[in-house]
Parts: sequence; C-alpha cells; structure tokens
Amino acid sequence: MLLRLLLIVLLLGTATASPAEEAPRIAVLGDSLSAAYGLEREREGWVTLLQDRLTAEGHPHQVINAATSGDTTRQALNRLAPLLEAHSPEVLVVQLGGNDGLRALPPAETRRNLSAIIEMGQSAGAEVLLVGIRLPPNYGPAYNQRFEALFHELAEDYDVPLVPFLLEGIATDDALMQDDRIHPNAKAQPKMLELVWPELVPLL
Repeated sequence: MLLRLLLIVLLLGTATASPAEEAPRIAVLGDSLSAAYGLEREREGWVTLLQDRLTAEGHPHQVINAATSGDTTRQALNRLAPLLEAHSPEVLVVQLGGNDGLRALPPAETRRNLSAIIEMGQSAGAEVLLVGIRLPPNYGPAYNQRFEALFHELAEDYDVPLVPFLLEGIATDDALMQDDRIHPNAKAQPKMLELVWPELVPLL
C-alpha cells in the first residue's frame, strides 16, 4: 500500500508543470525596432519594458523576444514555424516591414509575407497584434502610401488589432532617435510601449 502511494505521488509530481511552463506566452516577432538595436536589449528595449509592466500589473505572461535586427518579412516568416512550435504563444506581436520598405521591396510582397505570418499565428491558436511602420518621405508619396495602407488592409482582412505606427511622435523628434535617424534611443522605448500597450491588453 505504501509503495502504491509513493508511485502516485511520483506520477503526480512528474505530470505537474512548473509555473514557468504554465505561464502564457507573448512572442514578439520583429526587427531591430524590437531587438533594441544600439541599446542594452535586456534592460532598455520596449519588449523588456513590456515584461516589466506585465509583471508589475499582475499578468502572468512570459514575453519571448524573437526580434532579429535586419529581418525582412520573408526572413521572419521562414523562422516562424519553429518559434510557434517551441513556445505556443497565446499572443503573437508582429512588428515587421521596415526592412522591406527600406530595401524598396514591392508592397505586394510584404503583404503576402505578413498575410502568411498572421495566418500561421492564428492557425497555431495565437491572438495576433500587428504593428505598422512608415517610411521616410524620400521614398516618394505613391510608394509610401501603398506601404502604409497594407497594414490597415491586413488588420481589416484578418480582424486583428493594429498599432498604426510604432514610432508615432518619436521618429520626428531628434531627442528620441539615435544618430542614424532610423533607430529610437533609450528615451523612446517607454513611449513605444505606450503605443503598443492599449492594443495588447485586450488580447491577454
């Protein structure tokens, strides 16, 4: 009888997941804007600040920063399947497209890749949050308008929330940008989080 009880206890202990394993996950699939380019990623980036805020406000979620500097939508799409399999995120934040635009890739190509990313995330059971970006004016009004519009179209087509521009009120402020005028500095990171937070919270 004692041996049977010990076996039951051992089996229950094996089947019980640790708190870290049980925590719902938020995966951020992004580029340098989420990878905290030029900053201390684990201390200053908006994704790290997101984890801090979730913890402070009592949310159990674990944030997975899957952002890679320089990623295009195609490159991010190619590494999405292993990310979904490894982490099974409850929420997938898709912050991509800037590198496509800076390389003047056809907006239709960017749209196809983002469509595939959203569909893969939703098929895996994740709520998807789309984060948009705008390009410098030197790319021309026609290209810029088409590029910006694709984010709004995708949000409507897939019924996902949208942060229209991650650098709203930031990109035009020299005090919030690094010397390259492309990447936000440490002072900008809390402002980026504030732009994402209202759209993210309803998905938790």
